Amino acid sequence: MTLQTDFEAAATNVTKLKSKPTDDELKELYGLYKQATVGDVNTECPGMLDLKGRAKWEAWNLKKGTSKDDAMKAYISKTNEMIQKYGL
Repeated sequence: MTLQTDFEAAATNVTKLKSKPTDDELKELYGLYKQATVGDVNTECPGMLDLKGRAKWEAWNLKKGTSKDDAMKAYISKTNEMIQKYGL
């Protein structure tokens, strides 16, 4: 299987977890997913009152400079850890 195929399978599997991951785990996944699919953050940071949007933007911005392939590999690895932890 190709990296892209593995990445897409991981993105599908993570939605089937038996339990909801922690907020920190979700932010990590979000940042890796956006970096893998879009690249470096390309939007303005949301305002102070948009707490959820700001947290997501910051999680993505932390991945700045990571190549798309490396972000995909890290996303797959993190997803596999979460499947082991929470089950499908």
